[in-house]
Amino acid sequence: MQLSNGHLTYCTNIHPGEDWPSHFLALQQNFPGIKAQVSPSQAMGIGLRLSNVAAVELEQGDNIAQLKQWLTDHDAYVFTMNGFPYGEFHNTVVKDQVHAPDWTTDLRVNYTLRMFRTLAQLLPVGMDGGISTSPLSYRHWFTTESDLLKAANTATDNIAKVAEELIKIYRETGVVLHLDIEPEPDGILETGNEFIQWYEEFLLPRALTRVSRTFDLRASEAEQLIKQHITLCYDVCHFAIGYEPHQRVIDELEAKGIKVGKIQISAALKADLPEGAGTRQSIKESFERFDEPTYLHQVVAKITGGNVIRYADLPEALADIENPLVKQWRAHFHVPIFTEDYGPVQSTQSDIVEVLKIQKNKPFTNHMEAETYTWTVLPDEKKLPIGDSIARELNWVKEQL
Repeated sequence: MQLSNGHLTYCTNIHPGEDWPSHFLALQQNFPGIKAQVSPSQAMGIGLRLSNVAAVELEQGDNIAQLKQWLTDHDAYVFTMNGFPYGEFHNTVVKDQVHAPDWTTDLRVNYTLRMFRTLAQLLPVGMDGGISTSPLSYRHWFTTESDLLKAANTATDNIAKVAEELIKIYRETGVVLHLDIEPEPDGILETGNEFIQWYEEFLLPRALTRVSRTFDLRASEAEQLIKQHITLCYDVCHFAIGYEPHQRVIDELEAKGIKVGKIQISAALKADLPEGAGTRQSIKESFERFDEPTYLHQVVAKITGGNVIRYADLPEALADIENPLVKQWRAHFHVPIFTEDYGPVQSTQSDIVEVLKIQKNKPFTNHMEAETYTWTVLPDEKKLPIGDSIARELNWVKEQL
């Protein structure tokens, strides 16, 4: 739905199913009830997640025409899409494979361009559209600095190809589409600083040459177009895990003219670790209950002196629970955002409140998307049917805004 400070929706990656019939059925079963609770009197947006299989199938036959008619019939629209997970996202072990195929491959390029073709057909007139995506690749796949640099260069060149295609669409149609790069723990880009450094030292130099030559533009004109079409996905969970100063990051992006394509409104888990042998057992047990085998649950630990230790997955952190240097854990879980209390551990809900306050006072993006997909962590007394749970999340966000 459109609020005074942007469009708000939820990401449909919460719904299982990997082919287009399954995706569409999930929308048909869940969206009308959610809309009735959240936006009964005005049109409501959808943050559409498509696997590659579903994206291919949606382009076939009259599927897009059927979807467009369904959107019209239900007073709905699509303005943002999640193009991060290429394949199965439920009922399998995802872990680091959420990055595969990564931006070093043509498969990732073709998947992303396919989704942009679909988004261009679904997007309402006069609205910009965005697709969030992987932060180039998973850094632990590369064992040397030279391999990591080579991957970053190849991925950047492929993203520049996408920028060129989006600029072509803009010059032909006037429609603004943007690729929203999503920093994530253990991605090649995992922090705001790394994203900004990559943008200025990798993307702009490599994309400027390509765009200037293709469209016969001055460097300043090409840079403006690149910054219009390659943007940041500000996932609050990911930035909170890294203890990032939200206002400072957002201010620096603005100062450099780098746009935020979307806020993903999401929460991690955190806990202060008390001093003393044996005092951390209840916190360890709580995190063990949250651990599940589907997704990576990276942990960033703040230690004495303000530095951090990064653990690639929760079991590694659990094995180091008694480290006396560690003062706090933050763990990668997209837990429900409406509550902060999870017993001995808490969520990073306060980071969401801070970011939404910045957005409320001085909007820095048009797109906001709640992204919760680990509902099982809720105690039984707080659990609701999935549609009611999503509506509760969105109504909580509306209250903050």
